[in-house]
Parts: sequence; structure tokens; C-alpha cells
Amino acid sequence: MGQTLTEKILSDHLVDGELETGEEIGIEIDQVLTQDTTGTLVWLQFEALDLDEVQTEIAAQYCDHQTYQFDFKNTDDHRFLRSAAGTFGAHFSRPGNGICHNVHKENFAAPGKTMLGSDSHTPTPGGLGELAIGAGGLDVSVAMGGGPYYIEMPEVVNVRLEGELPEWSTAKDVALEMLRRLTVKGGVGKIFEYTGPGVENLTVPERTTITNLGTELGATTSIFPTDEETRDYLERQSRGEDFVDIGPDEDASYDDEIVVDMSEVEPLVAKPSMPDNVVPVREVAGESVEQVIIGSCTNGGYEDILPTAKMLEGREIDMQTEMIVAPGSKQASEILAREGWTAELMAAGVNFSEATCGACIGIGHVPASDSVSVRTFNRNFEGRSGIEDDSVFLASPEVAAAAAIKGELVDPRDLADELGDLEAPGVELPDQYDGSKADLIAPDESVDDGLVKGPNIGDVPLKDELEADLSGPNLLQMEDNITTDHIIPATQDILMYRSNVPKLSEFTLSRVDDTFAQRALDSDGGFLVAGENYGQGSSREHAALCPMFLGIEGVFAQSFARIHKANLFNFGLIPLTIDADTYERLEQGDDLAIVDDVAAGVRSGQEEFAVDVNGGEWEFTAHLDASEREREILADGGKLSHTKKLAEDGDSGATPADD
Repeated sequence: MGQTLTEKILSDHLVDGELETGEEIGIEIDQVLTQDTTGTLVWLQFEALDLDEVQTEIAAQYCDHQTYQFDFKNTDDHRFLRSAAGTFGAHFSRPGNGICHNVHKENFAAPGKTMLGSDSHTPTPGGLGELAIGAGGLDVSVAMGGGPYYIEMPEVVNVRLEGELPEWSTAKDVALEMLRRLTVKGGVGKIFEYTGPGVENLTVPERTTITNLGTELGATTSIFPTDEETRDYLERQSRGEDFVDIGPDEDASYDDEIVVDMSEVEPLVAKPSMPDNVVPVREVAGESVEQVIIGSCTNGGYEDILPTAKMLEGREIDMQTEMIVAPGSKQASEILAREGWTAELMAAGVNFSEATCGACIGIGHVPASDSVSVRTFNRNFEGRSGIEDDSVFLASPEVAAAAAIKGELVDPRDLADELGDLEAPGVELPDQYDGSKADLIAPDESVDDGLVKGPNIGDVPLKDELEADLSGPNLLQMEDNITTDHIIPATQDILMYRSNVPKLSEFTLSRVDDTFAQRALDSDGGFLVAGENYGQGSSREHAALCPMFLGIEGVFAQSFARIHKANLFNFGLIPLTIDADTYERLEQGDDLAIVDDVAAGVRSGQEEFAVDVNGGEWEFTAHLDASEREREILADGGKLSHTKKLAEDGDSGATPADD
């Protein structure tokens, strides 16, 4: 039987296990990326592992989230990251050069390679045939040191694309259609592999929009085969030598199949406040819009901004609406400027932002209270824009630009009929992507040969080995779909402390209960309880590290998001699943005690643990789904403690490469 594209790449990189769905596998990683809000811990952990040099083919450090550098803390982080890249052998992208996914796609992503990134939207280069996976920073540190990355073999789902997109419908709408059908949990434990005759009708930038938004489905990653469109894109980037012709075998077998007829896809929007709250834009037409932003790693490329510029040529935006363009990379900004489109946009009333994640995580361009913001981003979680009770719609650049012209949500097809002279802009690539590389510093160009740590950069805390007895109160009872933004917010007043764990931990779960951090410190241990999909969203490992620092012993949830569950293991917090009846019966403040010897049970492979509530009032059963390797990591107090223990013991697995 033939192989899927996913299986081919995994087979080429497999170092441990077998490619059987649900079985744990270890794969070799070719490339890694990290960014400025997760990168500080990545490099501090790399240092703590006593590693001297990056072992992957490519390692790249980007500064893209906190580029505005509000005070010395942000600037110190960037200086430290530059020094770490220079010391250990990584490429360094300076603040303002662009978002990691966009810049990496332009410069390094290559067909057939594997990549691990400490950002949840790492799967973006799947549009180029690269198998790219988001992970916690500690997993990235180990991979940079030459160690394999471990993951349960996902189901491989064939998404068969048929037809061609009609005018005014876009790749963003294809991704939103997937979210409408499957929800934010529909991709958990799955890799979406795009095939079919419709693939050839999409350019690489359109494909990367789809793979980027696959993250919002909860998918492990998404990937496209390569073809002449891939070759064409790489040649325009002056990287034609990176092209490899790869795809699934004709007789490949998939775990499931989804068919999307692109000719039937219409302009869509995701309503507040979840990416899967998707409806046709005509259903919400007439909603007044005060802010429009074009940008992010999803739709911040030249190919995304150019249609907006064409739509606004000779026009002005509505007087009640503010519009911002935030390019995904400086390359995109430079080409648009050279072609005159930046001036055209400014003449229409558009403001330009630095090439940054910025507004996507609530840093800058925060919308007004009681207003609607239409954004071409990938997430509209409540409060993520920087203001609580926000009203953020996700849309394509064409829908967003139409809203800016009209001052309200409108289907661009209807706006075109109304104006009479508005043509569908389509997709156009530049003849050559020829932007400057001045802000991308190669390892051999580094100006640093040692780490530079400012006063805000601390050490990585370690957890002790798992104890036999775990007990404590249910410190916080939470609902479904608690995101990592809820656990550790990413607003500018908090984000600056990402390398200062004691300070950062003060904000833990503050968006759910602003008394939580102090209550956790005052308690001698304790647990968190949540509903479905706990920890969805960003890969930030701080969402596990900070609860650990506050003394949390574990989390009881109906289900966990993939990356966050791995981060809980990595920082020594036990992730236990419970059923719906148990969740409904538990109350905040209940005293919980795991009856079994937890340490022994974890090491021995025990799957069910009895939990006593309120000193014998009632009892429930919680389940631990973990591999033997994950159990050893958990029992040793987390991955960093586990790896250091192996090194101290002189075990053959002492180096991360054998972990």
C-alpha cells in the first residue's frame, strides 16, 4: 500500500516507534524557530541543558511580538535573544523584520523538511510541503540540541479540494469553511493533508493561509503536496534549489476524507468570539465597523495587502472607520512601497504599522469599547484584542477592505454591484521577492559571542520529583475552551515579564479570576478543574510553568489541547481527564486527594486514579493517558529535571539526542 505525503516525510525522519495511529513516535527535526515571547525560555532552557551549539540544519530566532519595546524589559529580551542566537548558532531576525512564520516562509521553509516551532502557528510552511509542528519551548530546546521530538502518531485526513474559487472568495474562506464544518476541536489528533485537482488552483501564499488556520482546528499540522506553483514561488524567492517534488502515492490510504468544492465557497466571517463561529458575511451585513486591520501571519503578505490596495485605489475609507495595514514582513512592506501601493493606501486614509504580531495579541491598535473590529487574523478569542468584551470578526482581506469602504460589514460582491466600478482584485505575486535581507543576521555574521542578560531575565525554575501523595483544594473551576490567553495573557503590560517567571506568575488566570495567583500561593498545593479543550490556542509553555511555580499539582479536565498537555508533562503537572458527570459535580473549593500512590502509579503505567472529595464525601476516577516516556518525565518533575537527571546518572540517554 502506498504512503501519504505525511507518512513519507515522517518515515524519512523516524528515529523511534512505528507509524501507527495513536502510537508514540520520535522524529528528527531539521529546522526550528522561536519568537521573542517564547524564545527567552527556549534559550535559557538550552543553556540549562548544558548544550553548546545548535544541531539542527536551521535554527531561527525572530523578534515579532514585542517589537514596540515599551521599556527596557522588552529591549533587554531582544538583546538577550540576539546574544543567544549568536552564541549558539542561530539566525537572528531583528525587531521589525516581520512575523516569524512569514519571514521563515520567505527564507528557510523547504519541501520535505521537518520543523518544530515554539509558536502554535508553526504549521504555516505546510503550504510549501514542509511538515511543521508547533510545540512548547522546552521541546524546541531539546530538538535544537539534536534530540528527537516525540508525539502520538496522528490520524492523517485527506482534504480533497475540487474546483476553483469564484471571484471575491479566497483561501481564507476555505479555511473558515473548514472551521465552520469541524469546529476548533475538529482537528485534534489529526494532520490535514490537502490533495485533489483544486490544489493546483492555489498559489503558495494561499496554501499557507489555509495551513496557518489549521491550527485553529486543533490540528497537529496541515500540509500540501508540491507542484509547479511551489517551484514558481521558490524561484521568485531566489530559492529554486530548495524545490523537491513530493506528494502522496496514488494508492495512499487515509484515516478519513473531507471534500471541499471551492467553487461553492462564498465570502465568510467568524463572528465573536471564536474562530469557528462562522457564517456567510451576508448574514451579518449592516453591522457598523469602527476598525479594520489587514495583517497577521495569516493574511499579512504582499499577496494579501495588494488586493486591499487595488480595492482602495482612488477611494477613501469611511469616515467612521479606522483602517490599519500591518504587513507580515518587511519584505512585503518594501515591495509594496517600491510599487507605489503604500502611497495609494495612505491616500485612502490607511495607517501603516510595523511588521509585527502586535495587534493580534492585543499590543497596539486596541479597539474602542463597544465597537466592532474586522481583522484578517486567525484568532478572535474574547479579550485577545486588548480589551475585555471586545467584538472582533475574522475575515479575508477583501471582506475587510469592503467593510472599510462601506463603514459596515458587507459582502464584497454586493459592494461591487453597488459601486459599479469595483473589480475583484484576484491573487497576484510579484515578479521577484527582492526585499532587503539587512535585518536577518546569519550565525556567521553574529556580533555576540556570549549571553547578555538584563535584570528582568531570570532562571528557569525546576520542580521536584512527583510525590506519592497529591492533595489540595480545587482552586479554580473553569468552563470549556479555556485558552492559553486566559491562563497567561499576552497584553503588553504582562508580556514583558515572559523571562521573569516569579513576576509573570502573578498574572496567572487573571482573566478568569484575578484573585487566583494569590490564593494559589497561599494554598499548600492544589488543582485546576476545567471542561473540554483546556489549553487551546498559543503554544506558550508559561501557561504550564506559571501554575507549576504557584504550586499547582495537576489539572483535571474533560479534554486537553495537544500542545498544552505536552507542556503540562514537561513541567511536572499531572494532566488527568474526567467525565462530564464528574466535572458537573465538582465545585471550586472542594478538597481533592488522589488516593493512590501517585509517583508509583505514574511510573508503573497506572491509567486510573481514585480521587477522594472532601474527606470521603464522594469519590471519582480520573484517567492518565501517557506514554512510558511521558510518565518518566512527569515522575522526575518535568522534562528539564528528567534530562538533567539522565545526564547526572551517566545514562546512555543522558544527552537530549537520546532522550
